[in-house]
Amino acid sequence: MFKRILIANRGEIACRVARTCRALGVEYVAVFTDADATSPHLQGATAAVNIGTGPAAQSYLDGERIIAAALASGCDAVHPGYGFLSENSAFAAAVAAAGLTFVGPRPETISALGDKARAKALMGAAGVPVVPGAGDASDDPETVEHMVQSVGLPVLLKPSAGGGGKGMQVLTETTGLREAVASAIRVARSSFGDGRLIVERYIEQPRHIEVQVFGDSQGHVVHLYERECSLQRRHQKVVEEAPAPRLPADVRQRLVDAAVQGARSIRYLNAGTFEFIVGKDFQFYFLEVNTRLQVEHPVTECVTGLDLVEWQLRVAAGEPLPLPQDSIRCHGHAVEGRIYAEDPSDGFRPAPGSVDEVRWPTGVRVEAGVARGGAVPPYYDPMVAKLVAHADTREQALDSLRNGLGETVLLGLTTNIGYLRRVLADTAVSAATVHTRYLDEHGERFAQRGSTGCAAACAAAADLPVSSALSPWSGAAAHGLLDRASLDPGAPWGRAHMWVDGHMQSVAIEAPVQGGWRMAIGDEVRDVHIAEVANGVWQGVTGQAPWVAARRGSLWELQLDGDRFTLLPAHARSFDEEAVAGAAVAPLSGTVSVVPVSVGDRVEAGDVLAIIEAMKMEHSVVAGFGGTVRSIAFAVGDSVKAGELIVDVEVEELKPA
Repeated sequence: MFKRILIANRGEIACRVARTCRALGVEYVAVFTDADATSPHLQGATAAVNIGTGPAAQSYLDGERIIAAALASGCDAVHPGYGFLSENSAFAAAVAAAGLTFVGPRPETISALGDKARAKALMGAAGVPVVPGAGDASDDPETVEHMVQSVGLPVLLKPSAGGGGKGMQVLTETTGLREAVASAIRVARSSFGDGRLIVERYIEQPRHIEVQVFGDSQGHVVHLYERECSLQRRHQKVVEEAPAPRLPADVRQRLVDAAVQGARSIRYLNAGTFEFIVGKDFQFYFLEVNTRLQVEHPVTECVTGLDLVEWQLRVAAGEPLPLPQDSIRCHGHAVEGRIYAEDPSDGFRPAPGSVDEVRWPTGVRVEAGVARGGAVPPYYDPMVAKLVAHADTREQALDSLRNGLGETVLLGLTTNIGYLRRVLADTAVSAATVHTRYLDEHGERFAQRGSTGCAAACAAAADLPVSSALSPWSGAAAHGLLDRASLDPGAPWGRAHMWVDGHMQSVAIEAPVQGGWRMAIGDEVRDVHIAEVANGVWQGVTGQAPWVAARRGSLWELQLDGDRFTLLPAHARSFDEEAVAGAAVAPLSGTVSVVPVSVGDRVEAGDVLAIIEAMKMEHSVVAGFGGTVRSIAFAVGDSVKAGELIVDVEVEELKPA
């Protein structure tokens, strides 16, 4: 076994690898950037090496810096985790050339399987079922057109050098074929530096099922059963489970046998995942091989009781596989949900930001890369955690994961927790009748956030005393949330006025109820219960929806059924307080790249007031109302946090009477 390894990654996977190192007594060295200087993956490391300021291209993707850090800190091996350099054959070769061990497959294996056309040819030669297609890859538009015509519609265009489903296009008609092919080549070339396309028959409504394999240097290969990964959004996995539900026993056996056969044919070393698409008729076809540890490996660990990172390290150190095939068992069912810092209601826009409060659930496995007081930088993948539930049955595992998501608190971040809860509550998901395009076809109803009125009611309840014996003025008057002058028969305990996402909400406080208050927002009546108030955080439930809230200055930060809301008392409209709904508020943390207005300019609703750059994307901030620019708080090049006011617009209709 190695004495010391360098973990060439960050976030939750770096924490995951470190945990196994501690269990095995292996020292580990962490790498970090200025943006990750306080991240949890640095805890417990023998040494921590700064490899850059922030951008991945100058840090986690810089193989020379990684190798130099490993050599300088006395490491024996490098574990790449997943993403970044994990499937870079040149990096794996450079690690070996430096006298270090790369914890993964051989460089030549990574290179061969990283080219989809070559991988398909290798697997076809090994007797693994492959999707009918047109042979070699090409970046010549005319050649690709002929390939499409020879295969027949519908077809799938796949970048040969791509991965993770990026750049794939489905063609269902010949109209506009030439333009579609040219566009696909351009996208492949710009995304991967290689415009070659593979043309394959498109399998309607397929399932995505993958098999975990391991090989050692003695030539042994085993499988650790399969995982279902059909719940995907734009070819990116969202929820994974093991074993695959609704899979006939004979199909399962043929599937894992095919993966092992393919792995043996190329003398596969270390961890790998053979991915397949499975049609409605249960015919399956090879898709690709991921030559690394997968994000979803914990579901396999749960059902087998094995530590896949430990297996990786032992195999990389030259040891044989820890167990033969007949000693590997599958027990129960496991389901994993990926938590991302992203906004499902805004096209899943990445949403970096600060982490004000973190509470992880009990009863499920938590793989996290953030902690309270930390941040999600704008430079990297926005996944912050994974929750994994394991139970005797699939139904129990799904229930456990739903409950775990309901208990998860991440204040300060916009996340997909609410989206995941809605997906897992879906009847087709519960019945395991989904396919790889299910979320894309039905995604709008899962992405839509909950009621802003309900959010306003929860914030109002948090500003009121729980005891029905107390006057509401004793708690809320100090914050100016309630408007005593508006007392009326419809609101005998007062009204709360606040901005939520640029809209004014008026909450009528009708009556105290056991442990909370009855609120009315228009025709909607809600009983909002407060279960706990601790360390400045309010927690409760309304209906079946859990909510958590904390005050940040004059702003309420609230998570309702997993969705994030920021609420502001209507009177608060200046830089001296917090973000002002309806004006130019930063939607995410990043850098100001453009401010096209000046003080005194007249703007109309919808005019761009600023542009924020984050995660290699630009996000426009627009005026919610017409008015005059009164002040500008940030200049081009300044860093801003989500919720900070950039431009203050004086709006006539919102002036106090």
